[in-house]
Amino acid sequence: MSIYFETPLLESRALSRRAHKSIWLKMEAWQPTGSFKARGMSYACSIYRERGAQRFISSSGGNAGLAVAYAGRKLGVPVTVVVPVTTSERAKTLIALENAEIIVHGNSWNEADTFARSLVREHDAFIHPFDDKLLWSGHASMIDEIAKTIAQPDAIVLSVGGGGLLCGVVEGLQRNAWHSVPVIAVETLGADSYAQALHANRLIELPAISSIATSLGARTVSKDALALAARHPIESVVVSDQDAVAGCLSLLNEHRVVVEPACGASIAALDADIPTLRRAENIVVIVCGGVGTSIDQLQAWSQAFGAA
Repeated sequence: MSIYFETPLLESRALSRRAHKSIWLKMEAWQPTGSFKARGMSYACSIYRERGAQRFISSSGGNAGLAVAYAGRKLGVPVTVVVPVTTSERAKTLIALENAEIIVHGNSWNEADTFARSLVREHDAFIHPFDDKLLWSGHASMIDEIAKTIAQPDAIVLSVGGGGLLCGVVEGLQRNAWHSVPVIAVETLGADSYAQALHANRLIELPAISSIATSLGARTVSKDALALAARHPIESVVVSDQDAVAGCLSLLNEHRVVVEPACGASIAALDADIPTLRRAENIVVIVCGGVGTSIDQLQAWSQAFGAA
Protein backbone atom coordinates (compact mmCIF):
# COMPACT_ATOMS: atom_id res chain seq x y z
CA MET A 1 0.00 0.00 0.00
CA SER A 2 1.36 3.42 -0.95
CA ILE A 3 1.70 5.89 1.91
CA TYR A 4 1.35 8.94 -0.31
CA PHE A 5 -1.62 9.78 -2.57
CA GLU A 6 -1.91 10.01 -6.33
CA THR A 7 -2.90 13.66 -6.72
CA PRO A 8 -5.13 15.21 -9.37
CA LEU A 9 -3.93 17.35 -12.25
CA LEU A 10 -6.39 20.22 -12.61
CA GLU A 11 -6.71 22.76 -15.37
CA SER A 12 -7.01 26.18 -13.76
CA ARG A 13 -9.54 28.14 -15.76
CA ALA A 14 -8.79 31.33 -13.83
CA LEU A 15 -5.04 31.16 -14.37
CA SER A 16 -5.45 29.94 -17.94
CA ARG A 17 -7.66 32.87 -18.89
CA ARG A 18 -5.31 35.33 -17.24
CA ALA A 19 -2.26 33.90 -19.01
CA HIS A 20 -4.02 33.09 -22.31
CA LYS A 21 -2.54 29.59 -22.04
CA SER A 22 -3.50 26.25 -20.55
CA ILE A 23 -2.27 26.18 -16.95
CA TRP A 24 -2.37 22.80 -15.21
CA LEU A 25 -1.96 22.42 -11.45
CA LYS A 26 -0.43 19.25 -9.99
CA MET A 27 -2.11 19.36 -6.59
CA GLU A 28 0.62 18.12 -4.26
CA ALA A 29 -0.88 20.34 -1.56
CA TRP A 30 -3.52 17.61 -1.27
CA GLN A 31 -1.05 15.01 -0.05
CA PRO A 32 -1.91 13.70 3.44
CA THR A 33 0.83 15.89 4.97
CA GLY A 34 -0.06 18.93 2.86
CA SER A 35 3.02 18.93 0.63
CA PHE A 36 4.89 16.97 -2.04
CA LYS A 37 7.36 15.87 0.64
CA ALA A 38 5.06 12.93 1.41
CA ARG A 39 6.15 11.23 -1.82
CA GLY A 40 9.89 11.10 -1.40
CA MET A 41 9.84 10.75 2.37
CA SER A 42 7.45 7.80 2.25
CA TYR A 43 9.55 6.04 -0.36
CA ALA A 44 12.85 6.70 1.39
CA CYS A 45 11.53 5.71 4.82
CA SER A 46 10.13 2.46 3.42
CA ILE A 47 13.51 1.56 1.94
CA TYR A 48 15.43 2.48 5.09
CA ARG A 49 13.08 0.38 7.21
CA GLU A 50 13.69 -2.58 4.87
CA ARG A 51 17.41 -2.03 5.47
CA GLY A 52 16.92 -2.32 9.21
CA ALA A 53 16.36 1.23 10.48
CA GLN A 54 14.77 1.30 13.93
CA ARG A 55 14.39 5.07 14.15
CA PHE A 56 14.17 7.92 11.67
CA ILE A 57 15.91 11.23 12.39
CA SER A 58 15.22 14.28 10.28
CA SER A 59 16.11 17.96 10.15
CA SER A 60 13.43 20.19 8.75
CA GLY A 61 11.91 23.61 8.42
CA GLY A 62 8.54 21.92 8.84
CA ASN A 63 7.19 20.10 5.79
CA ALA A 64 9.91 17.46 5.47
CA GLY A 65 9.77 16.69 9.16
CA LEU A 66 6.00 16.31 9.03
CA ALA A 67 6.31 13.93 6.08
CA VAL A 68 8.90 11.81 7.90
CA ALA A 69 6.75 11.78 11.04
CA TYR A 70 3.73 10.69 9.01
CA ALA A 71 5.69 7.96 7.21
CA GLY A 72 7.18 6.76 10.47
CA ARG A 73 3.77 6.46 12.09
CA LYS A 74 2.43 4.54 9.10
CA LEU A 75 5.46 2.24 9.09
CA GLY A 76 5.58 1.78 12.86
CA VAL A 77 9.02 3.38 13.24
CA PRO A 78 9.70 6.10 15.88
CA VAL A 79 10.76 9.49 14.55
CA THR A 80 12.79 12.41 15.91
CA VAL A 81 12.55 15.72 14.04
CA VAL A 82 14.88 18.67 14.70
CA VAL A 83 13.53 22.06 13.58
CA PRO A 84 14.95 25.58 13.87
CA VAL A 85 13.25 28.33 15.87
CA THR A 86 11.88 29.79 12.62
CA THR A 87 9.55 26.81 12.16
CA SER A 88 5.91 27.82 12.63
CA GLU A 89 3.91 26.72 15.65
CA ARG A 90 1.41 25.17 13.28
CA ALA A 91 4.07 22.95 11.68
CA LYS A 92 5.43 21.90 15.08
CA THR A 93 1.93 21.02 16.28
CA LEU A 94 1.27 18.88 13.21
CA ILE A 95 4.57 17.03 13.61
CA ALA A 96 3.74 16.30 17.24
CA LEU A 97 0.30 14.99 16.21
CA GLU A 98 2.10 12.30 14.20
CA ASN A 99 3.61 11.05 17.49
CA ALA A 100 7.12 12.22 16.57
CA GLU A 101 9.60 13.62 19.07
CA ILE A 102 10.27 17.22 18.11
CA ILE A 103 13.39 19.14 19.12
CA VAL A 104 13.81 22.88 18.47
CA HIS A 105 17.43 23.81 17.87
CA GLY A 106 19.22 26.62 16.06
CA ASN A 107 18.26 29.79 14.24
CA SER A 108 18.33 28.19 10.78
CA TRP A 109 17.79 24.84 9.11
CA ASN A 110 21.57 24.45 8.74
CA GLU A 111 22.02 24.59 12.52
CA ALA A 112 19.12 22.19 13.09
CA ASP A 113 20.61 19.83 10.52
CA THR A 114 24.01 19.74 12.21
CA PHE A 115 22.41 18.92 15.54
CA ALA A 116 20.14 16.25 14.02
CA ARG A 117 23.12 14.47 12.49
CA SER A 118 24.82 14.39 15.91
CA LEU A 119 21.90 12.33 17.23
CA VAL A 120 22.24 9.51 14.71
CA ARG A 121 23.20 6.14 16.19
CA GLU A 122 23.92 2.73 14.69
CA HIS A 123 20.34 1.62 14.02
CA ASP A 124 19.01 5.05 13.03
CA ALA A 125 18.40 6.33 9.52
CA PHE A 126 19.01 10.00 8.85
CA ILE A 127 16.34 11.28 6.46
CA HIS A 128 17.67 14.35 4.66
CA PRO A 129 14.95 16.85 3.70
CA PHE A 130 16.15 17.19 0.09
CA ASP A 131 19.55 15.66 -0.68
CA ASP A 132 18.93 11.92 -1.08
CA LYS A 133 18.50 9.95 -4.30
CA LEU A 134 15.73 7.88 -2.70
CA LEU A 135 13.73 11.07 -2.13
CA TRP A 136 14.15 12.06 -5.75
CA SER A 137 12.91 8.69 -6.98
CA GLY A 138 9.83 9.11 -4.82
CA HIS A 139 9.19 12.67 -5.99
CA ALA A 140 9.59 11.57 -9.63
CA SER A 141 6.34 9.64 -9.37
CA MET A 142 4.38 12.86 -9.79
CA ILE A 143 5.68 13.12 -13.37
CA ASP A 144 4.63 9.51 -13.98
CA GLU A 145 1.11 10.53 -12.96
CA ILE A 146 1.15 13.64 -15.15
CA ALA A 147 2.29 11.55 -18.13
CA LYS A 148 -0.75 9.31 -17.69
CA THR A 149 -3.08 12.31 -17.82
CA ILE A 150 -1.91 14.74 -20.51
CA ALA A 151 0.44 14.91 -23.47
CA GLN A 152 3.93 16.33 -23.05
CA PRO A 153 3.66 19.87 -21.62
CA ASP A 154 5.70 22.83 -22.84
CA ALA A 155 7.10 23.66 -19.40
CA ILE A 156 7.06 22.62 -15.75
CA VAL A 157 7.08 25.35 -13.09
CA LEU A 158 8.21 24.49 -9.57
CA SER A 159 9.67 26.04 -6.45
CA VAL A 160 13.24 25.34 -5.35
CA GLY A 161 14.46 25.19 -1.76
CA GLY A 162 17.27 22.71 -1.38
CA GLY A 163 16.63 21.15 -4.77
CA GLY A 164 14.93 17.86 -3.89
CA LEU A 165 11.74 18.59 -5.82
CA LEU A 166 13.78 19.79 -8.81
CA CYS A 167 15.92 16.64 -8.83
CA GLY A 168 12.84 14.44 -8.56
CA VAL A 169 10.94 16.20 -11.31
CA VAL A 170 13.90 16.04 -13.70
CA GLU A 171 14.31 12.32 -12.93
CA GLY A 172 10.63 11.86 -13.72
CA LEU A 173 10.90 13.83 -16.95
CA GLN A 174 13.88 11.80 -18.10
CA ARG A 175 12.34 8.42 -17.34
CA ASN A 176 9.21 9.42 -19.26
CA ALA A 177 11.37 10.54 -22.23
CA TRP A 178 10.32 14.17 -21.78
CA HIS A 179 13.93 15.27 -22.14
CA SER A 180 13.15 18.57 -23.86
CA VAL A 181 10.58 19.87 -21.35
CA PRO A 182 12.13 22.90 -19.63
CA VAL A 183 11.84 23.36 -15.88
CA ILE A 184 11.25 26.84 -14.49
CA ALA A 185 12.94 26.88 -11.07
CA VAL A 186 11.39 29.54 -8.84
CA GLU A 187 12.71 31.11 -5.65
CA THR A 188 11.98 34.19 -3.58
CA LEU A 189 14.46 37.02 -3.16
CA GLY A 190 16.36 36.33 0.03
CA ALA A 191 16.13 32.54 -0.41
CA ASP A 192 17.63 32.41 -3.90
CA SER A 193 20.65 30.15 -3.37
CA TYR A 194 19.90 28.21 -6.57
CA ALA A 195 19.66 31.29 -8.79
CA GLN A 196 22.93 32.58 -7.41
CA ALA A 197 24.57 29.19 -7.87
CA LEU A 198 23.47 29.01 -11.50
CA HIS A 199 24.78 32.52 -12.12
CA ALA A 200 28.15 31.73 -10.52
CA ASN A 201 28.30 28.16 -11.86
CA ARG A 202 29.20 26.95 -8.38
CA LEU A 203 27.45 26.38 -5.08
CA ILE A 204 26.74 29.58 -3.16
CA GLU A 205 26.00 29.77 0.55
CA LEU A 206 23.68 32.59 1.51
CA PRO A 207 24.71 34.39 4.71
CA ALA A 208 21.12 34.15 5.94
CA ILE A 209 17.55 33.61 4.74
CA SER A 210 15.77 36.95 4.57
CA SER A 211 12.63 35.81 2.73
CA ILE A 212 9.34 34.99 4.46
CA ALA A 213 9.32 31.80 2.36
CA THR A 214 11.21 29.88 5.02
CA SER A 215 10.42 26.54 3.35
CA LEU A 216 12.80 27.66 0.61
CA GLY A 217 15.37 28.39 3.28
CA ALA A 218 18.32 26.22 2.30
CA ARG A 219 21.34 28.50 2.31
CA THR A 220 23.04 26.11 -0.13
CA VAL A 221 21.30 23.86 -2.64
CA SER A 222 22.19 20.26 -3.41
CA LYS A 223 25.23 19.92 -5.67
CA ASP A 224 23.19 17.53 -7.82
CA ALA A 225 20.55 20.20 -8.37
CA LEU A 226 23.24 22.53 -9.70
CA ALA A 227 24.73 19.81 -11.89
CA LEU A 228 21.32 19.11 -13.47
CA ALA A 229 21.45 22.42 -15.30
CA ALA A 230 24.15 20.97 -17.56
CA ARG A 231 21.97 17.97 -18.47
CA HIS A 232 18.44 19.35 -18.62
CA PRO A 233 16.93 22.71 -19.66
CA ILE A 234 16.41 24.66 -16.42
CA GLU A 235 15.68 28.36 -16.10
CA SER A 236 15.77 30.31 -12.86
CA VAL A 237 13.17 32.87 -11.79
CA VAL A 238 13.31 34.93 -8.59
CA VAL A 239 10.14 36.65 -7.35
CA SER A 240 9.46 38.95 -4.43
CA ASP A 241 7.85 37.91 -1.17
CA GLN A 242 4.95 40.19 -2.06
CA ASP A 243 4.37 38.37 -5.34
CA ALA A 244 4.67 34.98 -3.63
CA VAL A 245 1.96 35.95 -1.14
CA ALA A 246 -0.19 37.16 -4.04
CA GLY A 247 0.28 33.73 -5.61
CA CYS A 248 -0.92 32.09 -2.40
CA LEU A 249 -4.00 34.30 -2.31
CA SER A 250 -4.71 33.47 -5.95
CA LEU A 251 -4.77 29.75 -5.11
CA LEU A 252 -6.90 30.42 -2.05
CA ASN A 253 -9.45 32.53 -3.91
CA GLU A 254 -9.61 30.49 -7.12
CA HIS A 255 -9.00 26.93 -5.88
CA ARG A 256 -9.79 27.02 -2.16
CA VAL A 257 -6.38 25.76 -1.06
CA VAL A 258 -3.96 27.29 1.46
CA VAL A 259 -0.25 27.02 0.65
CA GLU A 260 2.96 28.62 1.86
CA PRO A 261 4.69 31.50 0.04
CA ALA A 262 7.30 28.93 -0.99
CA CYS A 263 4.55 27.44 -3.16
CA GLY A 264 2.85 30.72 -4.09
CA ALA A 265 6.14 31.74 -5.69
CA SER A 266 5.50 29.27 -8.52
CA ILE A 267 2.13 30.87 -9.25
CA ALA A 268 3.79 34.29 -9.24
CA ALA A 269 6.35 33.05 -11.78
CA LEU A 270 3.60 32.67 -14.38
CA ASP A 271 3.73 36.45 -14.74
CA ALA A 272 7.50 36.46 -15.25
CA ASP A 273 8.59 37.83 -18.59
CA ILE A 274 10.79 34.97 -19.75
CA PRO A 275 10.87 33.57 -23.31
CA THR A 276 10.17 29.96 -22.31
CA LEU A 277 6.87 30.82 -20.65
CA ARG A 278 5.92 33.28 -23.39
CA ARG A 279 6.30 30.51 -25.98
CA ALA A 280 4.64 27.79 -23.91
CA GLU A 281 0.99 26.91 -24.49
CA ASN A 282 0.59 24.10 -21.95
CA ILE A 283 2.23 24.70 -18.58
CA VAL A 284 2.20 22.45 -15.51
CA VAL A 285 2.71 24.10 -12.12
CA ILE A 286 3.69 21.87 -9.22
CA VAL A 287 1.50 23.09 -6.36
CA CYS A 288 3.98 21.84 -3.78
CA GLY A 289 1.87 22.94 -0.81
CA GLY A 290 3.15 23.59 2.70
CA VAL A 291 1.51 23.60 6.11
CA GLY A 292 3.33 26.40 7.89
CA THR A 293 0.94 29.16 6.83
CA SER A 294 -2.64 29.98 7.79
CA ILE A 295 -5.26 32.17 6.12
CA ASP A 296 -4.77 34.74 8.87
CA GLN A 297 -1.01 34.85 8.22
CA LEU A 298 -1.52 35.27 4.47
CA GLN A 299 -3.96 38.11 5.05
CA ALA A 300 -1.57 39.78 7.50
CA TRP A 301 1.27 39.59 4.97
CA SER A 302 -0.99 40.92 2.25
CA GLN A 303 -2.02 43.87 4.35
CA ALA A 304 1.58 44.59 5.35
CA PHE A 305 2.77 44.57 1.73
CA GLY A 306 -0.20 46.65 0.67
CA ALA A 307 0.49 49.20 3.36
CA ALA A 308 4.14 49.31 2.30
